[in-house]
Amino acid sequence: MADGDGGFAFHDLAPGEESFRDAVFSGLGRTPKMLPCKFFYDERGSALFEEICRLPEYYLTRTEIAILEHRAGAIAAQIGPHARLVELGSGASIKVRILLRALANPAAYVAVDISREWLREAAGELAADFPDLPVVAVCADYTRPFPLPPLPGPGGKRVGFFPGSTIGNFEPDAVVRFLRHCGELLGPGGEMLIGADLKKEPAILNAAYNDSAGKNAAFNRNLLNRINRELDGDIDVARFAHVAFYNEAAGRVELYLESRAAQSARIAGRRFDFAAGERIHTENSYKYSIDEFHALAVRAGFRPVDTWTDPDRLFSVHYLRQE
Repeated sequence: MADGDGGFAFHDLAPGEESFRDAVFSGLGRTPKMLPCKFFYDERGSALFEEICRLPEYYLTRTEIAILEHRAGAIAAQIGPHARLVELGSGASIKVRILLRALANPAAYVAVDISREWLREAAGELAADFPDLPVVAVCADYTRPFPLPPLPGPGGKRVGFFPGSTIGNFEPDAVVRFLRHCGELLGPGGEMLIGADLKKEPAILNAAYNDSAGKNAAFNRNLLNRINRELDGDIDVARFAHVAFYNEAAGRVELYLESRAAQSARIAGRRFDFAAGERIHTENSYKYSIDEFHALAVRAGFRPVDTWTDPDRLFSVHYLRQE
């Protein structure tokens, strides 16, 4: 289904409630329990994440934005003119504005996100701010193969944009599979601009995911609120604690929801039991050295062309080209 007006079109590939219900039933029915982090981003979760991005402890967003602003000219030179920019997990479409202002005559911008209303609003605002740019919004689960609609403009190359260190949410082998999927989506000659968080002092990482304002905790627990809202659940959300820490041996931050007491809940008519202290795993966020990330890209069929970091080497932005 698509609707459009002038330079804006919306395509709904219907990543729906059924897949969410199936994931909840499967994840809470196994041992240990888990919930996929891609379901963080309903409308409320997306808004909470934007608040997290503005926190003083959460260095990732402001650092990546500073890299993009400082290196916009070099990035635009790599991308070249008439490119069709495809952003996966577009969110509020903030960072891509830096690129669009720097690019030479971009042919189209494609925003892909799983959060339907959030995507429609954000992409619509961007289309209004860039009236000469064709904007296409695609509501889809970008972690799974999906088709791109026919794109407007001349046949320039497709460049994938995947900012924000979301690549860290994949297991390393899944990073390779995801990048291969991106290569197929973008087609021959496709290129990628991708953000990846770097390894650093554990104290910095632990603070970023355990902020003093409690926004990370609210974001994590919103998964339970979403289950209650969308799946007729009766989970007592207050009886689950936010747990996040850097596992240095595994090179990742791990997020959990921990049951404060023995309890049970009904979700879409099905009962689930939680022991005191039992954890639901909600996210991993891997941190990489530059060499480690380049090795994953090469396994996926991409050649690292350029890498940019901030002066403190907190974060990295990589430009990759298909071999």
